[in-house]
Amino acid sequence: MEPEVIIRKEGAAGRITLNRPKALNALTHGICLETLKALDAWADDPDVRLLIIDGAGERAFCAGGDIAQVYHAGRAGNFALGRDFWRDEYVMNARLAEYGKPIVSLMHGFVMGGGVGYGCHVSHRVVSESTQMAMPECGIGLIPDVGGTHLLAHAPGYLGMHLGLTGARFGAGDAIHAGFADHHVPEADWPALIADLVATGDAGRVAAHAQAAPDAPLSALRPEIDIAYSDSGAARDNPVAYVALIRAQLQALEIDWAQAAAKAIARNSPLSMASTVAMLNALGPDGGLRNALRQEFRWTWRSMDNGDFLEGVRAQIIDKDRNPRWRHDLPEDLTLIEVQAMLASLGADELNFEEGEA
Repeated sequence: MEPEVIIRKEGAAGRITLNRPKALNALTHGICLETLKALDAWADDPDVRLLIIDGAGERAFCAGGDIAQVYHAGRAGNFALGRDFWRDEYVMNARLAEYGKPIVSLMHGFVMGGGVGYGCHVSHRVVSESTQMAMPECGIGLIPDVGGTHLLAHAPGYLGMHLGLTGARFGAGDAIHAGFADHHVPEADWPALIADLVATGDAGRVAAHAQAAPDAPLSALRPEIDIAYSDSGAARDNPVAYVALIRAQLQALEIDWAQAAAKAIARNSPLSMASTVAMLNALGPDGGLRNALRQEFRWTWRSMDNGDFLEGVRAQIIDKDRNPRWRHDLPEDLTLIEVQAMLASLGADELNFEEGEA
């Protein structure tokens, strides 16, 4: 049987290749644990000067987390399986971001959800002409997790709010503009880039292979997006009111992107969207990754019994009827207390990053 992740040393590089191409390299709990072991093993290895992370197959770097098992366990009343997975995944996200050696991620094809967390927090982030990123979690009754709220909170203007609430896809140019990536290297040049990194152990060589980024359509729309998602200030302080306001403002705009955004907001989970707004507000432009991951874990810890996650996965992935029955039909049906409850401290179950941390 092929391993889910291929971990090896080549020259001056430690290499990690996600190896589930038929599943679009979706992350499993086992992959997260193996990645953490590799990071620990290479931290003090003098032969490893940098790490290279990529994905097997032509279609995806990583299209997200493999949540079917989490769904089935949750339906059976076993919430621990999902909570353990998310806990270790978020610890891995932080470890990748804070690693003491350069990490180069090569992200082609679909890069969504868990794939964003795996590749977009490292020091040198490479995208290509095939890259299609998204944080579509509000459509399955979750929130943009794996540090996604950190990235969205740091995106320019209201772009992060737009991407988080709608789950809209974006390519290489917009990934760089929004702060999800650093360099564009055409995939035909990746073998030469990898050979250079393996031979030299110098992550600075990535810039030497980079080319001008493709067009960034969302960047061009930034003035319109900022206007559509802005408010007097009062509504955004109340995430429930803000989602309702933004949906109405988008619906009133007779332009294609705004109509598509309004439709996405109309079909996504109201609880997930209002919670996303609350989390982005709490982080602000200076919020750190660990703070984001702690917030996200509070929410995902409660997502199966108090959120829309199980119903969203059922509708989108299991039964595929695309007709989720959310706990609330409209954002206006929510209360602010419900949103706050999803983000309250977990006490002894809070996310800890350090071994032995209390």
